[in-house]
Amino acid sequence: MAALEEGFTLSAVPLGAGPDGLLGVEQSDKTDQFLVTDSGRTVILYKVSDQKPLGSWSVKQGQIITCPAVCNFQTGEYIVVHDNKVLRLWNNEDVNLDKVFKATLSADVYRIHSIQGTEPLVLFKEGAVRGLEALLAEPQQKIETVITDEEVIKWTKFFMAFRHPVLIFITEKHGSYFAYVQMFNSSILSKYTLLLGQEEKSVIQSFTASLDRKFISLMSLSSDGCIYETLIPMHPSDPDKNQKVVRSLMLKTVVSGNARNGVALSILDQDHIAVLGPPLPASKECLSVWNTKFQTLQISKELPQGTSGQLWYYGENLFMLHGKFLTVIPYKCEVSSLAGALGKLKHSQDPGTHSVSHFVNWETSQGHGFQNSEPSKRILRRRKIETGGQPEVPASKQLLSTIKKDSEKHIEVELRKFLAIKRTPDFHTIIGDIVIGLLGRCKTEPSFYPRNALMQLVQTHVLSYSLCPGLMEVALEKTDVQMLQLCLQQFPDIPEAVTCACLKIFLSIADDSLQEADVSVESVSGYGNAVQDEQMEAQTGVLQNGFNPEDDNCDNCDKELNEKPQDTIETTSCPVLPKRAALLNAILCSAYSETFLLPHLKDIPAQHITLFLQYLYFLYLKCSENATMTLPGIHPPTLNQIMDWICLLLDANFTVVVMIPEAKRLLLSLYKFVKSQICICSELNKIEVSFRELQKLNQEKNNRELYSIEVLELF
Repeated sequence: MAALEEGFTLSAVPLGAGPDGLLGVEQSDKTDQFLVTDSGRTVILYKVSDQKPLGSWSVKQGQIITCPAVCNFQTGEYIVVHDNKVLRLWNNEDVNLDKVFKATLSADVYRIHSIQGTEPLVLFKEGAVRGLEALLAEPQQKIETVITDEEVIKWTKFFMAFRHPVLIFITEKHGSYFAYVQMFNSSILSKYTLLLGQEEKSVIQSFTASLDRKFISLMSLSSDGCIYETLIPMHPSDPDKNQKVVRSLMLKTVVSGNARNGVALSILDQDHIAVLGPPLPASKECLSVWNTKFQTLQISKELPQGTSGQLWYYGENLFMLHGKFLTVIPYKCEVSSLAGALGKLKHSQDPGTHSVSHFVNWETSQGHGFQNSEPSKRILRRRKIETGGQPEVPASKQLLSTIKKDSEKHIEVELRKFLAIKRTPDFHTIIGDIVIGLLGRCKTEPSFYPRNALMQLVQTHVLSYSLCPGLMEVALEKTDVQMLQLCLQQFPDIPEAVTCACLKIFLSIADDSLQEADVSVESVSGYGNAVQDEQMEAQTGVLQNGFNPEDDNCDNCDKELNEKPQDTIETTSCPVLPKRAALLNAILCSAYSETFLLPHLKDIPAQHITLFLQYLYFLYLKCSENATMTLPGIHPPTLNQIMDWICLLLDANFTVVVMIPEAKRLLLSLYKFVKSQICICSELNKIEVSFRELQKLNQEKNNRELYSIEVLELF
C-alpha cells in the first residue's frame, strides 16, 4: 500500500521563487544531495538527510539564471546557464560564479540534461541537441533549427533505453501538441502529432514519461482534470514521416480543472503516480497518490500553504514548494498480498529478517556515453578516472549461466557467493529468476534436483508463490516435506489447492519416510510425543481453564460415556509423531480464505480427516493447560487457528466423519467441549452482572468523596 510520510523543509530560509516557482531540482553525483535552482540568481546544494544546505552560488547582479543547474556525473562538476546563452561550470571548491569557466553559445538554451551513464546534453530552444563536450570544444558553432516557427518547447525528459540515451521533448503550436523523440545510438529524430480526440478544447498542463519496453509511456494531465496516456514507439517504422499517436484516458477527474497555481504529475513506480493540485475547485491543494492499475486513490495529503504547481521525484522523496519553503515528503510503497486482503495472514515477519525494497528505479541506468568527442584542455575540469574495456557481466547473469550446465555442488558454491553480495533494490526479482532457472532445468533433467540451493533461496525471505509458482509443484512431486514446510512458513500467497495438496502429503506420508526427513520441529517443542505426568492424570478434580475432558459438568449429559469410565479416559499423548506435528503446524499457520479452502478439504480421505481432528483436539487440550491459552515452541498455532481448522474440517466432512466408528468418541469429546464452553460463558455472564454492580458502587463512593467500606456478597 502506498504511503506518504511526514514531510519536512530543507531550509528555514525562504527560497527566491518567482511567480512560476523554482527552475528545478536535480540530483547531484553524491547520494542524498540535490541541486535547487531558484528563479533568480542562486543555486543551492542541499543534503536531504541533514536538512541543510552544503553550498550556495549566485550569478552577479543584473544576470539571471535561465535553466536549472545540473551535475555532470562523469566529472562531478556543476553546470548552469544564465542569460540564455552563457554556460558556467564549477565545483564545490569554487565560491564566485563570476570567476569560473565560462562559454558563450550561439543560440538560446532551453535545458541541460544529465543522468548517470552518459555525458550531459544541451537542448536548444529551436530543438537542436548537442553533447556537452562537443559544444565546449566549439561554443560558437552553428545551431540548426529543428522545430517550426511559433512552435514552443513545453516539456522534456532524458533517460536511458537499453544502454542508449533517448531524449523526448513536447512542443505546442496554436493548441496542437507534438512529440519529438531523439535516439542517439542511431541519430534518428522522430516527430509525432498528439491527437487529443474528444478533448480538443482542453489544455495540457503537465507531462511525465517512463519507458515501457519498446514504447515511451507519455502521461499528460489536462485542464479537464483527467490523466491521459500516449504510447510512443522508440523505433518508428518511418522516421522521416510525421506520425500520429492517440491519447487514451487513464484516470478521470483527479484534480480540479481550475487550479489557481497549476498542477503537476510525476510517475512514482510501475503502478503509482503522484498528482499535485486541488481535488475540487473550492478545496485546498493536495498531494495525491493514485494506483493506475486499479484506478484508485491510495493516499492524499493536504498542503494548506499552497504550492507552485511543481513536483519532482527522486529515489523515495517528493520535492515541492509548500508556501515559500522547499518541502520533502518521503514516499513508501509496501508490498501487499492477496492473502492479507482475503484470507487469514500468518504471523508477522521474524525480527531477525531484513526487508528489501521491492521497487526498481527504472531511470537508474548503466549505459555508455553516446559521444566520444575530444575533451577540453581546461585545467578546471577534473574528469573522473574511468576504467576501460568491456562492461563487467552482472553476478546474477553469471549465476544463471552456471545453473544451465554445472553440477549441483558447484551451483551451491556459486550461489553462496552471490548471496554474500550486497542486496540491490531488485534483489527479489533476481532471486525469482534464479529459482525459475533451477526449476526449468529440473523439468528438462528429471535427475537434477538442487534441493540445497532451492532451500537457500527460499530462506532469503524475499520469495513468494507468485514469483516462483513451480517450486511447490516440484516439491510435491518429489514429496519433499522439508521444502514444503519452509514454503508454507515463508510464502503468504499460496493457493488453497496447493495448501490442501501439502496437507494430504503430510497426513499420508509413512512414519519411516518421515523419520528420515530433516523437518524443523521448533513449533512442537514441549509437547511433541509427550505424555502427561501421572500426577496430572490423577488430579481429576482440577479443571483446566474450565474444561476437564474426563468429566462433564453440564447436567450429567453423555451417560453412555460415563457408564464406562475405563474407556472414556482421553489420551493426553500426541496422536502423531513430532515431525508430522510440525508439518501440520505449518498448515495451521498458513494464510487461506475459507471460501476457497472448503471445496478442497472434501477431497481428503476420511481416516486422514479423523487423524487431523484428533491432533487439533490434542492441541486444544494443551492450550487449556495454562492461563494464557498458548502453546510452547517457536511460532506455534494459536487457539483461534486451531478452532478455525476444527470448524473447517467439520463443515467440509461432517457427513463422512459421523459415519466412521473410530471418530465417534472424538465427536462426543468435541460435543462435550462445546457444552462446557457454553457453561463457562453462562457463568461468566453472571459474574459480569455482579462486577457491574460493584463498579456502580465504586463510582458512587467516588462521587461522595467520603471514605467507606462496602461489602458486596457475590454468592
